[in-house]
This record gives sequence, structure tokens and C-alpha cells, in this order.
Amino acid sequence: MPSKNLTVEKLYADVKDRLQLELLNDQASFKCVISEPDLHRPGLALSGFVDVFTYQRVQVVGNTENGYLRKMPPTEREKAIATLFMFKLPCIIITENNELPPEFLNIATLRKTSVFRTPFKTTRLMHLLSDYLDEKFAPSVTVHGSLVDVYGIGVMFTGRSGIGKSEIALDLVERGHRLVADDVVHIARKAEGILIGSANETLKHYMEIRGVGIVDVQSIFGIRSIRLQKRIEVEVQLEEWDDNEDYERIGLDESITEILGVEVPVVKLPIFPGKNITVIAEVLALRQLLKINGIDPAQRFNEQLINKMQTKFKTAKYLEDYLDKDFE
Repeated sequence: MPSKNLTVEKLYADVKDRLQLELLNDQASFKCVISEPDLHRPGLALSGFVDVFTYQRVQVVGNTENGYLRKMPPTEREKAIATLFMFKLPCIIITENNELPPEFLNIATLRKTSVFRTPFKTTRLMHLLSDYLDEKFAPSVTVHGSLVDVYGIGVMFTGRSGIGKSEIALDLVERGHRLVADDVVHIARKAEGILIGSANETLKHYMEIRGVGIVDVQSIFGIRSIRLQKRIEVEVQLEEWDDNEDYERIGLDESITEILGVEVPVVKLPIFPGKNITVIAEVLALRQLLKINGIDPAQRFNEQLINKMQTKFKTAKYLEDYLDKDFE
């Protein structure tokens, strides 16, 4: 689920170095919760129009707002600032190291609102901060499984506990592929319906292999064996072989699962002793690469089969007509 506990204190701790934030007054609003990922520029509110003022958002004061305040007579300026702080603002960020009118900071401190300043231009600041907030508020879910980057395709293995997800992931890493997460996969939905999987902060790139114990993948296989996150493009559901189950033979009817409202191709893969799941996983990844490039092997095979059948039918029909008219 989206972040519901993003406080001003957390935001400041996360981005103060990247955005070069400077706290101008005190930490009065550090415990205030930021409830929306969007930013707001309070120009209209400073002019007195507050009917649609989204005060619950982080407020960004740039050259336009600062210039507007400085050109106002002192009495009107103080009134405009007081109107702005009638609302409980989470925090305010001043861009381009602008110097504020003295009364702005005084009223902000009185109303217990933290004010920050950054050397970044307004557009740049809003772009960087929006990226951070989008990530924090992205819908997310945790899935029990393993995620591996196989030939550039994010393959997520799911199935009951103990079925062999970690062993398959470890085998793929040994063959040169990259582990993203094992046991617990944190999935976040990004813009345009993209699902990004990452590891649990505690587990990182450790794996638990039954009978062996904890395996530090990075230490054993090196930095090339891991990556921090990967787009999820295929889910492989591992299950025991069932003689009564009707498994897909050709692949024309692609199954789809839905994660956080995003459709993901899913393959039900029956396993039994001696079956090389690792090689099959590599083939699945390569097949997905073909599909991304507009090539569907199952569809192509089906078209070739239909064309061959039609050709045979036409040949047989022609031969039948020819013999019917042959009076020799």
C-alpha cells in the first residue's frame, strides 16, 4: 500500500543531501504527516484566493511567489502571509536560495511550520522531489517468491513454501544471471503500469537454502550476481506435477495474472525430479524477449500449421478436379 507514515522529518532525512536542503527555522512540523505525493505552489493563496488551496501538500515558493511578496506594501504582505499560514502546512521549501521577507519566517515559526531552502531552481527541485514522493506513495505489495533478472527479463518465481524457488534462483545466479530478491519480493507500481520488484531491506541478497543455511550471494558470486531492483515481466508459478491437470502444450492461450492492477503474463510450470527448471526459465525469458520484439513463437507455429493445411487442401482439391476431368 502507499506510504501513510511519511513525515516531514523523514522527507528531510532522505533528501536533504541530494536537494541541499537548509532548515531556516526549527523542527516544529517535523512530526507532520505528508498525505499527498503532489507539490503545490501557493501563489493564489498569497493573493487571497484559498477556495481550492491544497494546503496539505508540500509547498514550494519560487521566484514568482517571492517577487510577488516583495513588491507588496508591508501591511498587505503581512496580511497575505498570515492568510497562507491560516492553514496547517506540512512544510515550505524556498528555491534558488532566495531571501524571504523577515515576516514570512517569523509567522512560519509562530505557526509551527518548518521552512527549508535549496539552491536548486524551482523546476529542478519539483522534478527531483516529485520522483521521491512518487516512489514513497507508489502502491505496493509484498509477495512470497524469488525474483531474478534472466537475460534482462524480470522473472518472478512463486509457489508453495519449500517447492524450490530459492534453489532455482541460485542455479540461475550460478549460470550468470542476477538475483534481485529471494523469499520476499517487494513490488511497487510505478508510472504507466510498470511493476518494479526489489528485495526486503533486511534480507537484501541473502538466500536461505534448506539443508545448507544462509547464503550471501554477493560475497560468493560477486557484484555481477545481484541487482537492486528489476521490472517484473513474467511470473512463473511452480507446482507439483498433476496427472489430472491439463497443462498448456502450445502456448497460444497466454495466461495473465494481475498485480496491483497491472497485467503480467503467468506460466504454470509443473515440476518433478529430474526436470531442468533452470533451462526452462531461461527459455521462458528468451521467449518473452521475442514477444517484446513482436515475435510470438506459438502464434508463428500456428500460422505455419494453418498455411500448410490450407496448401494441402488446395493441392488435394486440384488433384481431385483434375482426375474428374481426365477421360483418358
